[in-house]
Amino acid sequence: MDKLNELTYVGQAENVIKSLQVRNNKGQLYIPLTASKIRNLLSMISEIYNLAVHEPGKELSIEVQGRIQYLKMRFVYEAGREKTVKDFVDRANILQYIDQIGNNREKFLLFCRYMEALVAYHKFYGGRD
Repeated sequence: MDKLNELTYVGQAENVIKSLQVRNNKGQLYIPLTASKIRNLLSMISEIYNLAVHEPGKELSIEVQGRIQYLKMRFVYEAGREKTVKDFVDRANILQYIDQIGNNREKFLLFCRYMEALVAYHKFYGGRD
């Protein structure tokens, strides 16, 4: 697992989405993860992002850190419910990246941009609606 950084997170996101592609019975590539699943995960992040972006300083408040932990639990729950989500969470190293955030505001904001890049590449490579 590579660490997320400003220069590589977009390429990492593209590689993750490409790795999710499978061939249908006609030989065409598609991504079994639906757009609604990935957007639901992103929407949970957006609420926390809006809090974090307006916080002063480099450290996240206890409230935001708690919400990030809740977010992690929701990712685990969704991954447990559906194999395609689990595959996505595992390949994207989402749980590990959440653990690396700690109380660091910049790491959280980078994680948010990484998730946005995953959604963008999912759409670009023809993820299911």
